[in-house]
Amino acid sequence: MFVVLGATGHTGSAVVETLLARKQPVRVVVRSTDKGAAWKAKGADVAVASLEDASAMTKALTGANGVYLLVPPNYGATAWLSEQRQRMDQAAQAVKASGIPHVVFLSSIGGHLAAGTGPIRAARYGEQALGAVAKNLTILRPCYFMENWAPGIGMAKGQGLLPTFIAPTARVPMISTKDIGRTGAEQLIASGRGQLVVELAGPEEYSPDEAATALGLILGKPVSTQHAPLSAVVPTFTSFGFSTEAATLFEEMYASFAKGTIRYERPEQLIRGTVTLTDALRGMV
Repeated sequence: MFVVLGATGHTGSAVVETLLARKQPVRVVVRSTDKGAAWKAKGADVAVASLEDASAMTKALTGANGVYLLVPPNYGATAWLSEQRQRMDQAAQAVKASGIPHVVFLSSIGGHLAAGTGPIRAARYGEQALGAVAKNLTILRPCYFMENWAPGIGMAKGQGLLPTFIAPTARVPMISTKDIGRTGAEQLIASGRGQLVVELAGPEEYSPDEAATALGLILGKPVSTQHAPLSAVVPTFTSFGFSTEAATLFEEMYASFAKGTIRYERPEQLIRGTVTLTDALRGMV
């Protein structure tokens, strides 16, 4: 039995789909029974628990062979980094109490860096907290999600513009959440051996301009990038409901990406996915 957290999200759902397709028994952890109904209909076991309920989460993990673990962020939290670290600690407590033999943890590119990475600092903390208690730990460090382009599709349809904080011609690593989830499932099936870091990217690097061109072909109309300055990050994200602290952390992250300081720890061991940016965008559209 494999346990999956975040089954209602992008990567978690891809983990579950992959496991079920490979005839593996799955238990999804959701906050309410109705959120697990679709998975139950597909043959998954459903456990109702949250990181805030230590006993329920421990029960959900107990007896399983492995867990795909992510800690969903609450970007509206005033003290975002502190709260996220607390939730990482709660996850680690459940892992320790359950004795589950293998944890596959969704971290991020740059998880090995101590500072200057914005919200990735929380993922780094999670790596360390879980590393202290997990019997076997596989850390997934993907790059920029291709699905991050989804919020801009409406503007592309209406105005022919794709907003971005990344320099339009800068080719950066991007990956589909389907590739992340598939890899997570494969790591669960393979079982863990000590601590392993798996760094992930898509088939190739892409620029925002290439994303706009691909989106234009899908929509059948010209689409060009609209490059916003880093000074616009905080007001933009707070307008989406992010706290000032969370928005400021994203500004720090984008600044570090622009400088090239957020990078892979072992680029020579990078594992590449198969989903192209065009295919991912087509699915979003």
